[in-house]
Amino acid sequence: MTTSSSERGVGLGMPELPPPAYPDDVRARLEADAREVIARYPDSRSALLPLLHLVQSEDGYVTRTGMKFCADVLELTTAEVTAVATFYSMYRRRPSGDYQVGVCTNTLCAVMGGDAIFETLQEHLGVGNGETTGDGLVTLEHIECNAACDYAPVVMVNWEFFDNQTPASATRLVDDLRAGQPVEPTRGARLCTFKETARILAGFPDERPGAVEEGGSAGHASLVGLRLAKGEAQPARVVHPRDSAPREEPVHDPSPTERLSAHDPVDTSASDPAHPSGPTAEEGE
Repeated sequence: MTTSSSERGVGLGMPELPPPAYPDDVRARLEADAREVIARYPDSRSALLPLLHLVQSEDGYVTRTGMKFCADVLELTTAEVTAVATFYSMYRRRPSGDYQVGVCTNTLCAVMGGDAIFETLQEHLGVGNGETTGDGLVTLEHIECNAACDYAPVVMVNWEFFDNQTPASATRLVDDLRAGQPVEPTRGARLCTFKETARILAGFPDERPGAVEEGGSAGHASLVGLRLAKGEAQPARVVHPRDSAPREEPVHDPSPTERLSAHDPVDTSASDPAHPSGPTAEEGE
């Protein structure tokens, strides 16, 4: 008995059909937005990155239709657009949830508990890396670095920070997201959906009242080194090399605001009730 090539999962090398076009009203709206974005650049192809965010804000991920649209308005080939869309991890290539939950599993976050958080969330949500919950709300992924090592381990939701997480606080976080409960990042503006985030990343203003002002600035732990460099705090105690004899020097016990290490026990996490958020300040204050 023989089987067909389709039954064996063997492709016949037929070219993929062209993607469907956006409906006329959607395309007209996107073209108006695209013209606004393109006008910001001396070379139109420089607008490709924000335009990919724009189509992602429409569809929730970068579809073939969205890539064809970008190619058309920028006079590029779809191959050129695809090469960029597949290079950057911020562009999703398949349907994703309203909330992209990224757990940093790079070195520092990993040793501080990021690996445990990621494993806990996989088991709790019943999804693997890059997968979305059945209700379509949460997509879980591990991220190599969230650029917030001073608050490790860090979780990001739609690129907003949730600092100093634990498996328990991260579990509460995703449960609140799925239940529609209000969730406040440790730093930055209140959460919006992934589509709304993508539109902001495309370069359009966040029109939510007060959202821009909520952005804030660097957190306390990020500014400790700057304050020390400016002489605004007393130096911490001297630690001698192991192969040298200690000198007779007075030992200074640093106050919480004088700690050199961001991993000293400073209360900073807004998401874990046991560790309320620490103070923030503008750079140089």
